[in-house]
Amino acid sequence: MSDTTTTEPSTSDSVSNRRIIAAVIISTFFVGFGGGVVFPILPNLGVVLGISAFMVGLILSANRFVRLVANAPAGAFVDRVGTRKPFVIGLVIEGVATFGYVVALLVPDPAPGASILVAFALAPETWFMVARILWGLGSALVFATAYTIAADVSDAGDRGTNMGVVRAGITLGFPAGLVLGGVVSAVYSNATAFIVAALFALLASLIAYLIVPETHVEGGGSTSVKPWDVDLSVPAVTVGVVNFGLYFAYIGALFATLVLFLGANDIAVFGLDAQGTSGIFMAGTVLAAGAMTIAGGRLSDVYGARTPVLVGFLVVSFLGFILLARAGTLFELALSCLFIGAGQGGTSSPLMALLADLTPNERMGRATGTNNVFGDIGGGLGPMVSLPLVEIVGFAPVYAACAVIPLLAGGVLLVGVRTETGTFVPGRSSAKP
Repeated sequence: MSDTTTTEPSTSDSVSNRRIIAAVIISTFFVGFGGGVVFPILPNLGVVLGISAFMVGLILSANRFVRLVANAPAGAFVDRVGTRKPFVIGLVIEGVATFGYVVALLVPDPAPGASILVAFALAPETWFMVARILWGLGSALVFATAYTIAADVSDAGDRGTNMGVVRAGITLGFPAGLVLGGVVSAVYSNATAFIVAALFALLASLIAYLIVPETHVEGGGSTSVKPWDVDLSVPAVTVGVVNFGLYFAYIGALFATLVLFLGANDIAVFGLDAQGTSGIFMAGTVLAAGAMTIAGGRLSDVYGARTPVLVGFLVVSFLGFILLARAGTLFELALSCLFIGAGQGGTSSPLMALLADLTPNERMGRATGTNNVFGDIGGGLGPMVSLPLVEIVGFAPVYAACAVIPLLAGGVLLVGVRTETGTFVPGRSSAKP
């Protein structure tokens, strides 16, 4: 079980744990460049390389589809062998995947009369797809291990803060990659942008290899674990359902429909078109989420309980979608995006800290994997539901309906916590013995 005692750690242990957390943050931030760098580049490359719009969309989404089936096995793998090896391996895989983008640009055109197999092997879309599949496998390992490491080296007094800063590292690497991809590709070349991102990913692997020790199992993990042995306990399912709802609304409603909303309402900043304006709003939303990720975790540590903080940020998310449903001006839209981002970020770290509070240590990998599965299903299903509904009923009803989701998530959270602990507001040290 995760340590929930109030015994003060020694100074040397505290320094060592902070060093480990810092290494995880830096590693996940650097490797995150590869997740974002492809987005500003690939859509424009589609026409040049002869890749259809459908294939471009499939390539960009392939990593999420892979994670849907890889998250649970990754969590079980962590509980079996520990955190160090999967974390480093996952980072290396993501670095290799980013180099795959470079290969996709450099593969020669097949010779006239080449076989179908050769033409397929040399097609740039094949290499981009393989790279994104590898990225999905690597990120499943990195996500499962990063949170588990944070839980392992934390106690009840700093778990929320540590979850927050680790989550911020994971979150902010992606928009940094968006900027890197856009700026470096414009100033130098597409290949240069991919190479820089890949080098940062391999640097992340080196940092993790040199600094991050084994934190999760002793003796190499002798317990046999089946890959499909996901955590279906009340805490894991409760946290997973909340995560599903938040990602469904955040990715599915806001990110998937924002560019359409801007075009329909003729809202723009700096003279940019709907695409450019949506990028600015999404970046602002992500930054708000990153800031509140750290604040939410710290607040739950200081307050001494997770659920009041979680409910508070779920209400912030609710208010954000209500504002979005009524937004008709640039200021109203900006305010709603900041509220939604703050609500999303503010819940993420206390939610993971709560999961660690209530989950035995030997099952934390599975619990994290289960939570990631729920989040990826929500993020993947959201656009499939929201985009058609926007065409049928319009933006305001869809956004108003999404405002209800955080409230429903709050209800699920309170019922699950009460079922597991006997109270709606358990203290940080009220974990199951």
